[in-house]
Amino acid sequence: MLSGTQWALLEPPIEEGRPKSKTPPEDLRRTISATLWRHENGAKRRTIPEDLGP
Repeated sequence: MLSGTQWALLEPPIEEGRPKSKTPPEDLRRTISATLWRHENGAKRRTIPEDLGP
């Protein structure tokens, strides 16, 4: 999961460029954390840890 410091750096540019009709803001941090976790681990979506998403 992204730390508070990491999220504080990433959130402003993400929010600025993100279509408002997409992922709700309250789920955005978890969605990005899951995406980064998958990239770092070379994992399939179904292997994402439960705390990062369904």
